[in-house]
Amino acid sequence: QVQLVESGGGLVQAGGSLRLSCAASGRTLSMYSMGWFRQAPGKEREFVAVISLSGGSAYYADSVKGRFTISRDNAKNTVYLRMSSLKPDDTAVYYCAATRYPYSDAREKYSNWGQGTQVTVSS
Repeated sequence: QVQLVESGGGLVQAGGSLRLSCAASGRTLSMYSMGWFRQAPGKEREFVAVISLSGGSAYYADSVKGRFTISRDNAKNTVYLRMSSLKPDDTAVYYCAATRYPYSDAREKYSNWGQGTQVTVSS
């Protein structure tokens, strides 16, 4: 099993940027496709982005396309989510997750989850 710990969340003004990190331990991250999801109060957890095993491919939700960038450093066992042009609607708890499936936007395909990090965007 791989254990995941997110960091980098915080309070930012609309239009600002943040970089989230997800550090893995227990197993090498290169065995997993990695995704980011988010959950706003009163809403379902939703897909944000996913990156392939090698980092050569990525896929984004329409709501973040062009503003967010997912990347990974397998040597450091870490995945990142660079968020720019942030909007109040981006306010949520952000989770990273690992899947052995080919990269997927389906929440049920992910077997390992971090505890989440809060991102709050003020208007």
